[in-house]
Amino acid sequence: MPRSTEIRPKSVKSRTRRTVIKAGGTLLLSVLSAVPSLARAAQIVAVRVWPADDYTRVTLENDTDLKVSHFTVKDPERLVVDIEGLDLNSTLKDLVAKVQPNDPYIKQVRVGQNRPHVVRLVFDLKEEVNPQVFTLAPAGNYKYRLIFDLYPVQPPDPIAQLIQKGDWFKELPDDKQAAIPGSGPDAKADAKADTKNAPKGSDIDSALAKADPKADAKNSKALQLTRMITIALDPGHGGEDPGAIGSGGSYEKHVVLSIAKRLKKKIEDQPNMRVMLTRDDDFFVPLGVRVQKARKVQADLFISIHADAFVRPTASGSSVFALSEKGASSTAARWLASKENEADLIGGVNIKSHDKQLASVLLDLSTTAQISDSLRVGNTVLNEIGGINRLHKGEVEQAGFAVLKAPDIPSILIETAFISNPDEEARLNDDAYQDKMATAIMSGIRKYFARNPPLSKNRLT
Repeated sequence: MPRSTEIRPKSVKSRTRRTVIKAGGTLLLSVLSAVPSLARAAQIVAVRVWPADDYTRVTLENDTDLKVSHFTVKDPERLVVDIEGLDLNSTLKDLVAKVQPNDPYIKQVRVGQNRPHVVRLVFDLKEEVNPQVFTLAPAGNYKYRLIFDLYPVQPPDPIAQLIQKGDWFKELPDDKQAAIPGSGPDAKADAKADTKNAPKGSDIDSALAKADPKADAKNSKALQLTRMITIALDPGHGGEDPGAIGSGGSYEKHVVLSIAKRLKKKIEDQPNMRVMLTRDDDFFVPLGVRVQKARKVQADLFISIHADAFVRPTASGSSVFALSEKGASSTAARWLASKENEADLIGGVNIKSHDKQLASVLLDLSTTAQISDSLRVGNTVLNEIGGINRLHKGEVEQAGFAVLKAPDIPSILIETAFISNPDEEARLNDDAYQDKMATAIMSGIRKYFARNPPLSKNRLT
C-alpha cells in the first residue's frame, strides 16, 4: 500500500521555520541573561592627588558608581582599598606617579589587579590617619568620583601654627609678655612644646590690665588697642573645585590664592596684625570648615576672596558682599550666593561626616550685630577698591553666603573682578593689578579698625 505523502504549501513551511528560530532566540537570550556580569568593567577616566597640611585627598573619577571597601594596617601604617567592578588600566596606573615625595601623609601608593574585576590600592602612609572613603554623584563637569580623604589623627591647630610663626606676642613688650603664662622672650622657642595654653584675645587684654595695676578708665582703651588683630583670609574654591574659569583658561582658585597671599604679606607687615589663611595651597576646604578655622583663631575679621563670573562676557567690575538675614538685596546677589554655595557640591564633601550641628549653629546664631559690622567694613573696603577698578555696584550687596555665617566675626566676600570678562581676566593675572587689589583691601582694613578699634569682647564658643 503506497505511503501517504502530505505536501505543505511553501508559505506554511516558512512560517514554521521562523517560529522555531524565534523560539530558539528567546531561549538563547534567557540563557545569556542567567550568566552573571558579562557587562564591561567600569573605566577610570582621571586620577588626582591634592596634598595639604590639613589632609591629602585622592580622587578617582570614573564613568559609573563603584562599590568599595577599605581597612587599615599598622606597623607600618597602610590603608588598603578594594574597588569592585574595575579592571586595571593605564589611567589608574598613573596614580603611582601622582604621589609626590613631599606629600605630608602618603609615602607611596601601590596599584594592582587583586582578582578578576577587583582592583586593590595600598597606600603606604607616613603617619596614622583617619581615612574617609566616599563616593560622589556627577556634579559640575565631573563624572562619578571615588574620594579618599586622609586626615591626620592629630590635626594641625591654627593657633599653634600662628604661635610657631613667632608672631603671637610680637605686639607686646617683654615686660608685659611676662604677665601672660607661656609668653616672654622665650615664647617662640617654647611654642612647639606647649600650645594648649595659648592665650585668647580677651585673655591678652586681661593679662595686660593685671600687668599694669595703675590702669584706669582713661588708659584702659589704649591697653585694649595694643592687642593683636587677627584676620582670617579665605581664598575661595581650591582643589577639586576650580571656581569660575575664564575664556583664556584662568582658574579662579589660582587667581584668588595669589591675591590672598599678597594681602597676607601686607597684613604681616603691620605691627599689630596677624593673619590666617583658610587654605595656603591648591586644596579644597568645605565652607563650614573655613568658618570653623576663623573661629578657632578668634578672628576679628573674615574676608573671602573670589573672582566673579557671568554668562555674558561684558559683565565687569568689583563687588563686596555681606550676609543677609532677610533675603538677597538683588536677584544677581541671590544668584551669586547660590553659585558660591555650590562649592561643597563641586569640591566634594563627605555627607556622612558633615557636621549638621555646626551648620545649624552657623545658621541660628548669625546676628544683626555681625551683619551691621560686616556692612561697615564692607563699605570701607569697597570705597578703597573703587580707586583701582570700576565697581559693579556702588554699595555693599547682601545675600545668604554660607561662608559668611560666622555669628561673631564681621565677614565680607570680595569679588575682585569678572574672570569671565576677557579684559578683567587679563588684569586678574597681572602681578601689578593683584598687588593693587591687595593694597586697596589692606587700606580698607586699616581704616575700618582705625574707626572701630577691636575692644575686648566675649566670644561664642
